[in-house]
Amino acid sequence: MNSSSKTAGSRNPENPGRQKASLPKRALPWLITIACFAFLYTRMSGPAAAQGMTVPAYLASVFADVNWGVWLALMVPYSIFFFLIDSLIVWRVINWFNARVAYTDILPVRASTYIISIINEQVGKGAMALYLNRREGVPGWQLGSSMLFIMLCELLYLCTWANIGYAFQAERLPAVFEALPWVGAAVLAAFLVIYLIMRGHLLPGLRLRDKDIFQALREAQLWQYVVVLLLRSPALLAAVVVYAEALALFGVDISYAQMLGILPVIFFGASVPGPFRAVAISMWVILFPDYPAEMSAFGLVQHNIFILFNAVIGLVFLRRVQKELFSGSSQPAG
Repeated sequence: MNSSSKTAGSRNPENPGRQKASLPKRALPWLITIACFAFLYTRMSGPAAAQGMTVPAYLASVFADVNWGVWLALMVPYSIFFFLIDSLIVWRVINWFNARVAYTDILPVRASTYIISIINEQVGKGAMALYLNRREGVPGWQLGSSMLFIMLCELLYLCTWANIGYAFQAERLPAVFEALPWVGAAVLAAFLVIYLIMRGHLLPGLRLRDKDIFQALREAQLWQYVVVLLLRSPALLAAVVVYAEALALFGVDISYAQMLGILPVIFFGASVPGPFRAVAISMWVILFPDYPAEMSAFGLVQHNIFILFNAVIGLVFLRRVQKELFSGSSQPAG
C-alpha cells in the first residue's frame, strides 16, 4: 500500500502545476541580481571610460589598493562574534518556547545552517527547525514558530537601530532616509496589531491564531521581544565599527554615527533573497554615488565573503551535525 501511495503521489496531477508555479519564484532572485549588476555596470562604465579603462580593470584597481591583511583582521573576529551572538538568540528563543537545549548544542546546528544560508537565509532557518525537530522531538511547526518569532524580532531591531542612527545623523544622511521615521511608525503599528491579535486581545475568536506555526507569537510577551533586541544589538554595534573601518580600506571615510544610520537599512537589502547579495551592493552605490567602483567592490566583498566565513564555521561543525542527524545516536527530549 505504501508503494502504491508513493506512486500515486508521484503522478499527482497537481505536482506539474506546482512545479510550474515555482519557476517564477526561482527565477525572480536571479532576475533581480541581473538587474542590480546591470545597474552597477552602468554606474561604473562612465568613470572607467574617463580613465581609459574597462569596467573590470577599473574595479580590479580598487581591489589592488586594499590592505587585505587588515581587512581579514577585522572580518574574521567579527564573523566569530556574530556567530556567537546569533547562536545565543536561537538558544534563548528555543529555550523559551520549545525545549531545554544547551547553548553548546545550538552552536553546531546554527553554524551548519550558514552553509545553506549562502543561497537563502530563510531556508537556513527552516533547516535549523528540521534539525532541532530530529534532535529534540519537538513538532516542526512549533519550531518553525520560533524561527518566525526570530524573524519578526530581526525586523524590529533593524528598524529600531535605523531610526536611532537617523536621529543622530539625519542631516548627514541622504534625503531618502527622511522616510525612516514613517516606516518605523508603520512597522511598530503593524507589530502592535500582530501582538494584540496573537495574545488574544484583538479578534479573540480568530481560529488561525491556534495553529502551531504561531505558538511562539501566542506565548511571547513584550519583554521577550525587548530581550532579543538587546541580545542582538552588540552584533550590530560591532558591525558599525567593522564596516566603517573596512570601508576606509576601500578609500571611503565615514563616521561610526553615519554608519549606524546606514547599516541597518543595508542589512534590509541583504535579506532580499538572491545570489551575491546584489540588492545590498546596489544600495551602497546608490548611497555613495561618487564612489561607484569603491562601493561596488566593498559591497561585493563585505557581504559575500562574510557569508563564506560563516559557511567555513559551519563546515567545522558539519560532521557533528551529520552524526546526530543520521546516526540515530541523539535522543529526543522527553
